Amino acid sequence: MSQTAVADFLLLDSGASFSEQTVRDGQIDPNTKVLDQYDFASYDFLEAGHKFLVIDEFIDQELMFEQKDRIRNFLDQGHVLFFGGHLFRYWIPGASLFVPKTIHSHLDYKVTVLDHPIFEGVLSDDITYNKGVSGFFSRGHHPIPEGAEVLLRLAGEEPITYIDRLSSQGTIVVHAGRNLLKYRHGNNSAGRIGEQFYRFLYAEHQALQQTRGAQV
Repeated sequence: MSQTAVADFLLLDSGASFSEQTVRDGQIDPNTKVLDQYDFASYDFLEAGHKFLVIDEFIDQELMFEQKDRIRNFLDQGHVLFFGGHLFRYWIPGASLFVPKTIHSHLDYKVTVLDHPIFEGVLSDDITYNKGVSGFFSRGHHPIPEGAEVLLRLAGEEPITYIDRLSSQGTIVVHAGRNLLKYRHGNNSAGRIGEQFYRFLYAEHQALQQTRGAQV
């Protein structure tokens, strides 16, 4: 990739210590532009030509709420938004606020993996448990918008991860947990998620742009 080429991914840096590794990885990736969240309001990310907007759970959601119209415009250009975290403000089209899971047993955190390319070959136990402890992957859900595709569920059928192609002219992926692109370790099948999600994002964006081209 040349020095002047557009970075496909725009990653907003929340400044949180738990996001430091994600930010460092983004800074050395020529296909990712890392932007301080407080520079977002003055940054013309539509003009910049990014395809994917990646936002994690530590983002300033009051700021995102102020920028919700710009985020909607980005999506309506046939682009993709990924948010991993717990929503407490309405800034993602169609999305509802996070609902914590009522827990009676560690088994309540068990993840059901549905059939989708992002999670192909991923075993439930490999995302349910981290060093034998459940609850790290997801501790609740966002009620889904009408027509959304659910990819993962908790034991009570709550939707952990969904794809929404109807609330905007782009695609929205909401996950009630950490950044899925970070799952690249080789310790178990969960390490497949990052690369498979990466490939899905490109395929999804291509399909969106083909649809837009056919409508012109």
